[in-house]
Amino acid sequence: MQQLEFELTKEFRDRFQEALDQRDQTFIVEALEHVKAADISALLYEFNSEESKYVMGLLSLGTQAEIVRDLDSDTRANFLKIYESNEIAGIMNQMDSDDAADILNELPIKIREEVLSILDIELRIQVTELLRYEENVAGGLMAKELIKVRVNWTVVQCVEEIRKQAENVTKFYTVYVVDEFDKLLGRVSLKEIMIADARKTVAEILEQDIVYVGTYLEDTEVADMMRRYDLESIPVVNVQGQLVGRITIDDIVDVITEQAEEERQIMSGISENVEEDDSVWRNTRARLPWLLIGIGGGLINAKFMGLFEMELQRVTALAFFVPLIQATGGNVGIQSSSLIVQSLANPGFVVEGLWPRLSKVFLVAIMNGFFLSILVFGANYLLFNERSLSLIVSIALFSVVIFASFIGTITPLILNKLGFNPALASGPFITTTNDLLGLTLYFFTVHLLL
Repeated sequence: MQQLEFELTKEFRDRFQEALDQRDQTFIVEALEHVKAADISALLYEFNSEESKYVMGLLSLGTQAEIVRDLDSDTRANFLKIYESNEIAGIMNQMDSDDAADILNELPIKIREEVLSILDIELRIQVTELLRYEENVAGGLMAKELIKVRVNWTVVQCVEEIRKQAENVTKFYTVYVVDEFDKLLGRVSLKEIMIADARKTVAEILEQDIVYVGTYLEDTEVADMMRRYDLESIPVVNVQGQLVGRITIDDIVDVITEQAEEERQIMSGISENVEEDDSVWRNTRARLPWLLIGIGGGLINAKFMGLFEMELQRVTALAFFVPLIQATGGNVGIQSSSLIVQSLANPGFVVEGLWPRLSKVFLVAIMNGFFLSILVFGANYLLFNERSLSLIVSIALFSVVIFASFIGTITPLILNKLGFNPALASGPFITTTNDLLGLTLYFFTVHLLL
């Protein structure tokens, strides 16, 4: 039966709540019969833990495992508090080893030990090995479930072994080839196995050119490799070159999503990984540091403007253009830094070189500065009918655009070189910096030309 697209409406939610209150098992089971596990997870966010557990109890263990896996970590940790250790173990027995290890790491130590002791022995061995690795390295990402064959087997032996191993593997994209010491030698495609002469050995149809990663490699580097080579899975080897697991595309999608979320928060001036439903104190603590930096920059700007009090007294209209200068400089800086941050994620950035890119940024800044300056000159001349003032503001704006483009380009490169996240340069950091330096350049230009 094909699973239909699920839409959570207020009417369905209210009817489902009514069924929960009445413990109407028939309605609940029929309503969720053809709904995907991910959609059931979204539905259960609408109810409390006890109600959600009641619904889970009416579903198969396989579906329960998918739902628990799909929950975000904070919700899952709170939800599993109402489960007994044997109930958690029963659900985890339906998961791949990498998912089970991730969830175990979220549990309190006592519960973790109890659940681990109850798991099926094969899964327990696999999970125990995975728990040795940090979460942000290939060893912590990989799953132990995979299909492997010996290099000296015949194609017939290979097919028989694949059938046996496939019972414990949910999805597999390729068959890995190892020697008698489990050292990774290459891979062989299922198509090649199906069309090969049954008397041939695996060594004769082996593809040795294979991309793999070590257990110690950071998750972001693994994601870059899989994205670069367009891989659906990648084998993981230990320091001896032995095949110990594989990483699939669904695990990498999670890494890329988390990385994008982290960079988005950094660019927004949020210093911690927080969500809207986190505590007030945690949200305040995450947002306050960059707001304080912005306040500091504003106070410095105010003090700096006082140094040009004489110029402002002579031509008070100069103050009218301060917001224009700051806004334009901030926008130009963010545009430049955002493009550079995006380029740094592309391996071609290194190949193309730095100077050609800087030259291109400089030319773009000249063109933007020219058009903006002409526009501002015309608008100012119409509004104030003062040619000299319009010319001064236009020259200052042109200079600020050039300078802001340079700062927005060079800042993420410096941060990246120093080992910091270059996304820092795309948020309040670059805005505050450009406000201060742009204002300096504006008044310096005014001082020279007035």
